Amino acid sequence: MMINDAIRAKEVLLIGNDGQQFGVKPLREALFIAQKEGLDLVMIAPTATPPVCKLLDYSKYRYEMQRKAKEAKKNQKIVELKEIRLTAVIDTHDFETKVRNGIKFLEHGDKLKISVRLPNRAPAILVQQGREVLTNFATKCALVGDPEKPIAHEGRFLSQILAPKKK
Repeated sequence: MMINDAIRAKEVLLIGNDGQQFGVKPLREALFIAQKEGLDLVMIAPTATPPVCKLLDYSKYRYEMQRKAKEAKKNQKIVELKEIRLTAVIDTHDFETKVRNGIKFLEHGDKLKISVRLPNRAPAILVQQGREVLTNFATKCALVGDPEKPIAHEGRFLSQILAPKKK
């Protein structure tokens, strides 16, 4: 943004601090009015003809903009990807504990990656059991999360990503 003496236009459309239109004024006169009122002349729309300038307290304006940006950043929800690792052969109590943790993550608003680790050269039956574990996990978490992608087989892992349900 151009301020005061940095403005190079010959004429500007001047708007007061309260939104009052002063009309098209020569730059010198606009700077004089700004100085008389103890405000800064700030170019709002440099591409317009003539450029639009507004009288305002620039340091206060800059502070307000920084505060709004900080507030927007604070209200922004950062979605994390949490991971829960399982095995193809898992005890029911261990499975239920992992499901409870997964539900907590999804309720918090995080995405959840469920991974089933398979042994080297896993037989087809273990791969099938791993798929069943993943589908059971997804159905147990169905109230708070939906599968984002189908089950993927990547190397020694079977995995699936669950996303929290929209409220």
